[in-house]
Amino acid sequence: MLVRIAGNLARFVLSLLAATLAVFALMRVLPGDPAAIAAGENATPEVVAGLAKQFGTDRPLPVQYWDWFSGLWRGDFGVSYVTRTDISPLVADKAQVSLILVTLAMVLALAIAVPAGTIAAVWHNKPSGAVISAASQLGIAIPGFLLGIVLVSFFALRLGWLPANGWVAPGDDFAGFLARLVLPVIALAGVQSAILVRYVRSAVLEVMHEDYLRTARAKGLSPLGALVRHGLRNAAIPVLTVTSVQFSALIIGAVVIERVFVIPGLGSMLLSAVGNRDLLTVQSVVMVLVAITLVVNLLVDVLYTIVDPRIRAAAQGER
Repeated sequence: MLVRIAGNLARFVLSLLAATLAVFALMRVLPGDPAAIAAGENATPEVVAGLAKQFGTDRPLPVQYWDWFSGLWRGDFGVSYVTRTDISPLVADKAQVSLILVTLAMVLALAIAVPAGTIAAVWHNKPSGAVISAASQLGIAIPGFLLGIVLVSFFALRLGWLPANGWVAPGDDFAGFLARLVLPVIALAGVQSAILVRYVRSAVLEVMHEDYLRTARAKGLSPLGALVRHGLRNAAIPVLTVTSVQFSALIIGAVVIERVFVIPGLGSMLLSAVGNRDLLTVQSVVMVLVAITLVVNLLVDVLYTIVDPRIRAAAQGER
């Protein structure tokens, strides 16, 4: 098992290295000279050349890549072309906000999807199972930003129960922090929970027809007891795959939700940097988002090895 985990770590490092090359190359093919943009429309060529030297954009591309890459490993993303401030502290602050939002949304989505999908599978030939399936299909069709607008209109503007937008640090006002999280977390988790219900239902339906569950029921376990004791663990394996993919989708979805609820996370930072054409900040934020996605995939791969006995057996056979 340790060999397999080491292999996963090696693939993670190679993927991260490839991602740095891809992100750097994509930012360099975008139109516009960062020095000219930062200098303004009326700047003289001498001023533009001075800024290019200051930013390092007048150097060969391999040198620029190495400067950026070596800075990443030291936790130094460089200085913003527009604000002339260090990017690293800003990214660290914004990443905390986005991770709180995305993690809570995924926890809520799983808390809804696992029991709802299991019930929909166990009662698949009953009206209650059909209602859950229909509700999940409807949930998939509603975009997260639209759900967010509806939630704000009803719970914040009409009823006045919750704040419409904004962010408060938990250390400053914990109750206000929680109150401002409710609507964006629900908006972000809504579509994901609907998608996950479909996958949980399919996975549970599949294991319900396995021989080992029939054997467990023949030994005296109730259908629900056999499913909980022996079936859900196997059903969790395909759900883990979908969860890792959906977590990546949540990170992308958070870019829009943060804008809707005026939350100062990585999404808001990325959109502002794109609007200001601050390419180094865009490059840094995109790299952080890619790194978070790769870390989640790595954790899921490790969980596979722990949860699935077939993978553990294969790993032991390889030794």
